[in-house]
Amino acid sequence: MAEVKLDHVAIGLPRWQDAVELFEERLGGARSGGYDGVPFGFRHWEFAGGGRLEIVYPMGPPDGFLHRFLANGGPRVHHATFKVPSLDEAIARAAALGYDVVGVDRREPHWQEAFLHPKQAQGIVVQLVEQKPRARGDDWPVAPPRGDAARMRGLRLSARSAEAARRQWGELLGGSGSSQGDALCFRWPQSPLVILVDVRPDAPEGPLWLELDAPRDLALPKSVYPGFGTRFVQV
Repeated sequence: MAEVKLDHVAIGLPRWQDAVELFEERLGGARSGGYDGVPFGFRHWEFAGGGRLEIVYPMGPPDGFLHRFLANGGPRVHHATFKVPSLDEAIARAAALGYDVVGVDRREPHWQEAFLHPKQAQGIVVQLVEQKPRARGDDWPVAPPRGDAARMRGLRLSARSAEAARRQWGELLGGSGSSQGDALCFRWPQSPLVILVDVRPDAPEGPLWLELDAPRDLALPKSVYPGFGTRFVQV
């Protein structure tokens, strides 16, 4: 499964413009793609070393899934996206490991997707994507991150079981697992991002914070970043 790639981590916000101050002005990232549609839109930012974050935001009628997501818990990490060589194989592997795959969508030949529900996936939506290039290419103008841009290292989560973490991030998604201090660390050869898992049997499962480093002090708050519902931790 060497071709599986952790492509990006996504945060749900009411508006993508709410990310500009943090992602561009403070962290030095560069916008690298986006789309406006119904029921949601998205924008990507790339940081030093190639790590990407996505903002997803609601559009259209107020009963859309992102409207509900924000109403039920406010802005926070929404999902992690993995690109896979074959969506059929990924779905079959998930089923064999006991996961109920939801939201299978094959309408777009260049972007076919399915999801693992957070109730089964350690408190986070996991998006599985088989992507094929478009004939017209990518028309989005891409500028490099600033010279002093932060480097996104990855997402740290809490899981109740080390065995379940290895099954999900290793067996299912092909990550190479190792110990990093008290955490499990899962890496993918084509991705600059990692998944770090703190095993906490008595704690709620789900995202804890995003880890990053930078050549300067980013003066990030010790608690969640205002308006994001998410901690950004400089290490």
